[in-house]
Amino acid sequence: MYIFDSVKKEKREFIPLEEGKVSLYVCGPTVYDDAHLGHAKSALVFDLLTRVLSANGLDVTYARNITDIDDKIIKKAIAQKKGIKEITDFYTEAFHKEMEAIGVSRPDIEPKATESLNAMFEMMQQLIDAGHAYATKDGDVYFDTASDSEYLTLSSRVQEEDDRQERVESSSLKKNPADFAMWKSVKDGSLTFDSPFGAGRPGWHLECSAMIEKHLAKPNTAFAVDIHGGGADLLFPHHENEAAQTRCSSNHELANYWMHNGFVNIDGEKMSKSLGNSFFLKDALKEYDGEVLRFYLLSTHYRSNFNFNTEDLATAKKRLDKIYRLKKRLFGLVGNSDATEFQSKLLEALSDDMNVSTALALIDEMISNANETLDTAGKHKALKKETLSNLAYIEKLLGFGIKNPFEYFQFGIDEETKSTIAMLMEKRDIAKKEKNFEESDRLRNEILAFGVTLMDTPAGTFWEKV
Repeated sequence: MYIFDSVKKEKREFIPLEEGKVSLYVCGPTVYDDAHLGHAKSALVFDLLTRVLSANGLDVTYARNITDIDDKIIKKAIAQKKGIKEITDFYTEAFHKEMEAIGVSRPDIEPKATESLNAMFEMMQQLIDAGHAYATKDGDVYFDTASDSEYLTLSSRVQEEDDRQERVESSSLKKNPADFAMWKSVKDGSLTFDSPFGAGRPGWHLECSAMIEKHLAKPNTAFAVDIHGGGADLLFPHHENEAAQTRCSSNHELANYWMHNGFVNIDGEKMSKSLGNSFFLKDALKEYDGEVLRFYLLSTHYRSNFNFNTEDLATAKKRLDKIYRLKKRLFGLVGNSDATEFQSKLLEALSDDMNVSTALALIDEMISNANETLDTAGKHKALKKETLSNLAYIEKLLGFGIKNPFEYFQFGIDEETKSTIAMLMEKRDIAKKEKNFEESDRLRNEILAFGVTLMDTPAGTFWEKV
């Protein structure tokens, strides 16, 4: 398996620190607002990565944090006159539901900042003792960037005087403009946490380094984790500062491989809340099936910037529809679990730095060839079993085609209408059994009036939206 290391800027063969096992850490959401398409893209990328690693026989431990301490959270709580935990619990639950809707599995470990304070205190003290951090008379604790000769080697960046290093106001007591806060004293009466350094709140960069040491790092290893990932915007300053904290507080570097996914643009313009084009995932899910969004957001290579627009989304849906049309064609049949040449090629493509373009081309070709043969005379028992096996493998590896094919084509019909259709179909079945064909036809026409079509199959009667 090969991974493009975004720090070394080259594709590298993936060799885990411990044979057969992989530790992966990805920066998660700050839970003060709804998830947007950028969150969805990153979550999908690393969901796919875990699937590919697992398919290659590796035991993956995947951690993704929840930032539930942040000034933005406090501001929202004040504005809505709610408690901090009420805000963070609400948006954490919403994040989980929306990720589930696009087929993203929960990580194995999901630490929260509020649950990791002791690990942060320990790391800060180690850095102070080693001369890499200092406390000011105001009660702040800063990382001394000048003390780390390797600072900025991760991002290959030249430090600018006005670079924003943290999400809180800087202090004039910093030794260097580039020094970043690990602990900020708070004297305005807002939320604080007790610490050996005084009451305050942790800096944003500290939590991930501390969580990785607490949950994933092992002693006497060259790196704390195999892979660290996140959006491209996190390379500097977030990941740069994480790496500096880990390097200077322990005997290892933070990650052996760094992976960063590209930005999401809305109709060609970089997604930004300040521009008013931060497309919330919950809004997209009202208009499109979650699996369609999954297919669309994964259809571009993870390192490329993604341009979200409705025209390309419609094209992606038609491509996914082909998987479901073939699945519907074979509905009710039983496949086998035998490995196929197609499956080997699909895994090979995705093992090459998740080459999704090649993977999707292979899927298109498999579907086309299967349909072409099934259109000819004959029972094609072997092909049907092989195709069902291939579809199951696509479902496992990519998360496409996981639904009942008839239900997939029902998206856009509200639950009340679905219940009414189910009731009418039950009455129609009774009429057919009683050979009351006039009533059966009447009920059929009543069902069709909802803008759906009916399909009578050996496995039963199904409907889908026209």
